[in-house]
Amino acid sequence: MPALAALAHSVGPLTPHLYAPDAVRPLRAKEHFLSADTQVEPHTHPWPQLTFSTRGVIRLSTRDGSYIIPPSRALWVPADVPHSITLVEDAELRTVYLHRWLGPDWARCEVLEISPLLRALMLALDTTPDGLPPADPASPQRERWIAPLLVDELERAQQIRIDVPLPQDKRLRQLCEAVLRAPDDRATLAERARGIGASERTVARLFRDQLGMSWQAWRQQAVLAHALPLLARGMAVSQVATACGYATDSAFCAMFKQATGKSPTAFQHRRR
Repeated sequence: MPALAALAHSVGPLTPHLYAPDAVRPLRAKEHFLSADTQVEPHTHPWPQLTFSTRGVIRLSTRDGSYIIPPSRALWVPADVPHSITLVEDAELRTVYLHRWLGPDWARCEVLEISPLLRALMLALDTTPDGLPPADPASPQRERWIAPLLVDELERAQQIRIDVPLPQDKRLRQLCEAVLRAPDDRATLAERARGIGASERTVARLFRDQLGMSWQAWRQQAVLAHALPLLARGMAVSQVATACGYATDSAFCAMFKQATGKSPTAFQHRRR
């Protein structure tokens, strides 16, 4: 039954073909209101995109990594990169598609801080799909005017390195995705290795070979990626520590400060 329940929350790629950008309309935007635990199936398209939410946290995954995106950030996904999306909580998902000749020449996904101007430009775009008249007849012209300013603002945006790399090895990827689904689970590496039918030594070697880091370093990165959006939304440090599987606030704060150079409280103050 749990598998059936998970399937019920899986949806297709949200009709990107109805929002294809072209020379006449170089920017296209769409919006979807989705509930927590909804999973948008893996898909790809021949143009780059910006993904963000006006409320709610989302997780976008590619073959190479997983990215946690709170409302203060957007994710650049290059053209032809297969990706899927998981709703961490109820969210208003927004996507901006750009014509292939628009935008920065970034070969990999980039997490970006959203400036007030960039947010305003993205939200000003019409979200009507092909086959229906735009809400504003002037939308195609406005999109052409907005395009160069939006691209300039993209190139000025601060890039944030909080992605969680994912391995190619199927067994190790299964282990890593289980951690991302339940970051509060403090199972040891030996316990997780048994769950995928491997020895602890083999899994430790796979982490070094495939991801260039130890299990402990990777898990810390995954926990930080989960904790940062919660702190940015103002959640109490004690609640964030529990959500990340820490028995005490002090242990969580020590890990956080060692990794980031700042306390969780200082990060909250900076984000407000």
